This record gives sequence, structure tokens and C-alpha cells, in this order.
Amino acid sequence: MKPMKEIRTTKSKFVRVRCPKCKSEQIIFGKATTKVRCLKCNYLLAKPSGGKAKIRARILEVFK
Repeated sequence: MKPMKEIRTTKSKFVRVRCPKCKSEQIIFGKATTKVRCLKCNYLLAKPSGGKAKIRARILEVFK
């Protein structure tokens, strides 16, 4: 009998944020490697910092 493989789980998450400038909501990746801007007003929502992104907006919900 072959041993069962372990199921891997990730620590990365998606985050729903609200833009402080125009109040629109957007889902972004918690470990973004590029600058993330608001789709409506072009406000900088998150910037990369090596591992996790520095989020500059209000976090509304975190998805696994």
C-alpha cells in the first residue's frame, strides 16, 4: 500500500479592501508583488514589501 500524500495548505490570502478616497471595494492578493491601485480613482491600495503587501486601505474581509 502506498502512503497517502499530505494535502498542502497555503498561508496566502485574498483580502477585500475599501478605497479611502472613492469608497469603492476591491479584492486584492495579500502577498502582492506589484503595486495595487484602485480601479476607479487610481489610489495606491497596496505596495510590495518582500513578503506580505503593505495595505493602505481598510480591510473589510479576509478570504482563505
